[in-house]
Amino acid sequence: MADNYLERHYEEYEAKKAAWEKAKRLGKIRPKLTAKPASAKPQNNSNASAQSNQ
Repeated sequence: MADNYLERHYEEYEAKKAAWEKAKRLGKIRPKLTAKPASAKPQNNSNASAQSNQ
């Protein structure tokens, strides 16, 4: 019983993974944007702070 359970779930996993990879190849799934490093700061913050105070 346990072997069949594991096999079935592994087959479901493989099917989902194949569908995801196919969608990614076709461009339907966009890659997630990575966070910018902490050292990258915007150069002009005076405009943003002035707008938030108004």
